[in-house]
Amino acid sequence: MQLYGYFRSSAAYRVRIALNLKGVTVEHIPVGLRQQEQAGAAFLQVNPQGLVPVLVDGEHRLSQSLAIIEYLEERFPSPPLLPSESADRARVRAVAQAIACEIHPLNNLRVLNYLRDRLGIDEDGRQDWYAHWIAAGLSAVEALLRSMPRTAPVCFGATPGLADLCLIPQVFNAERMNCSLEGYPTIRAIAAACRELPAFRDAAPDRQADAGR
Repeated sequence: MQLYGYFRSSAAYRVRIALNLKGVTVEHIPVGLRQQEQAGAAFLQVNPQGLVPVLVDGEHRLSQSLAIIEYLEERFPSPPLLPSESADRARVRAVAQAIACEIHPLNNLRVLNYLRDRLGIDEDGRQDWYAHWIAAGLSAVEALLRSMPRTAPVCFGATPGLADLCLIPQVFNAERMNCSLEGYPTIRAIAAACRELPAFRDAAPDRQADAGR
């Protein structure tokens, strides 16, 4: 298997955690987002969207982090990343999608670059944008987690799963952008628990070969 990614991509970070939890070894192929390598002809042959991550497994070339994680869940069912009950799976997917589909798309690099380059929004304005959507999104996620029946020590139950894979990269981004997490005690406790686990530590951006690129 090969994983095309970028050390600070939230979406690639999710997939790295999933691979680590599953114990699956892949070849990591870095794509320099700041150098616009994702827009080059070579990478567009890999993914016409020009986005990371991309997982290559033999003849299969897969994009979109949640789709990749669901593929890994089916391909390597142990340990599971989703609960056994259908209602519980729906709850976990709801938290994951609240992050991956609602928070992250508004604050990813290409959106911030568009705000700067096309709309002329200065750094303070972009920071306000980022902080606003982080606060709106994490407030909702905090409430979702508190309403779930088995939150603690991680998002659902005793072992990490799909929701945690999405939450931890988003917490990393919020911290990197100096967004306060003071109002989210449940999220902070889950992040602390997950970061004690080798699968999460080894997937962290500063542990990647292309860190700082």
